[in-house]
Amino acid sequence: MRRAGCATVEAVHTDPTSLTFRSAEEADWPAMALITATGFGVWRSEETVAVWRSMMPADSAVVACDGDDVVGTALFLDLELTVPGGAVLPMAGVSMVAVAPTHRRRGALSGMFDELHRRMDAYPIAGLEASEAEIYGRFGYGAATVWERLEVHRRGARFHPAVPDPGGVRIVRPAEHRAQLEDIDERWRRRTPGGLHTPARLWDEILADREGSRNGGTPHYCLLHPDGFAFYRLHGSDEKTTVEMTKLAAATAEAEIALWRVLLGLDLKEIVGVHTHPGNVLRYLLTDPRLVRTTNVEDGLWLRMLDIPAVLQARTYSADLSVVLEISDEFLGRGGRFALQVRDGRAHCAPTTADADVHTDVSVLGSLYLGAHRASSFATAHRLRCNDSQVLAALDAAFAVDVPAELGYGF
Repeated sequence: MRRAGCATVEAVHTDPTSLTFRSAEEADWPAMALITATGFGVWRSEETVAVWRSMMPADSAVVACDGDDVVGTALFLDLELTVPGGAVLPMAGVSMVAVAPTHRRRGALSGMFDELHRRMDAYPIAGLEASEAEIYGRFGYGAATVWERLEVHRRGARFHPAVPDPGGVRIVRPAEHRAQLEDIDERWRRRTPGGLHTPARLWDEILADREGSRNGGTPHYCLLHPDGFAFYRLHGSDEKTTVEMTKLAAATAEAEIALWRVLLGLDLKEIVGVHTHPGNVLRYLLTDPRLVRTTNVEDGLWLRMLDIPAVLQARTYSADLSVVLEISDEFLGRGGRFALQVRDGRAHCAPTTADADVHTDVSVLGSLYLGAHRASSFATAHRLRCNDSQVLAALDAAFAVDVPAELGYGF
């Protein structure tokens, strides 16, 4: 899995010369490309950069400068985030965050983020992927989805007799079925917390399937079901071939089962690998669940609430709740005390002067929002303070979700 969004790199420069921060201009993009390639260790193609630029609102890129030299970059994309219950929020998707190794620990990142977040007034929420997980909590971002990489040694995998065989899967050339793929992806993301709308320019790039995006694998193979699809590449050769899924989107449980039956039936392949959410159904489909091995676990989407009441009111909830939250926000100062009332799945949230039941910070609230983490876990870690075990249990029950959160795509 490729981290797309945010990186910094080690540094040795100690010159105290002050930095300046401004909007990125057209002439800055070659220098921005150099800084991000240095930070991530990967040169992005001109085509990929053009896609991201097509998804940027006006004045959404900033640079840090030492004199005339660009030494840092940060920008945000105009994204649409699905939240529990299927509502969609405009999200500022922070990306291309990098600081030159010659200018670390001189306030470049903080200065760019101050400037960048002042330009997000149209957005109730911001999100990013973090190459370095220790950095972004101080800016109010919390890890809100979890990626697990699962591997299945295909040859020993057998489906449990009770698992149906829905059928309906075809092997297709993806570019010839674009409309159906777009429709399925949109249905999938509308029901999946963390799902993102895929604009037409991004579909153009996905279906172009450029060699530079393959990470050493083959061109995309595509399995298509009326309600789901799987993109995968082959890595390795002979009897050591790995099937590496780059996207599996299923709008129904039947489609997911049908796709897995074909994937685990591919001849001459040793391993099938996928990045997915915790609790993926795969283990429950097989007679021997031990064949499904977790080889890596890491965070995916990080969320930062910019308008706490609006964001909390957007999603649905799984249980009634009445609680007063004291939320600290040292970076933007948008915290405060909020009364959150949930009845029949819908919430009302407003500032209040009542005594708080729960004390935490905005990054923890971001981690709880999509249901991938529990309030009680943060309480055990002393990152959320609550003296009433019943309130904690009510928070866990209310923020739980039926559909696991999953990041729609990397940005």
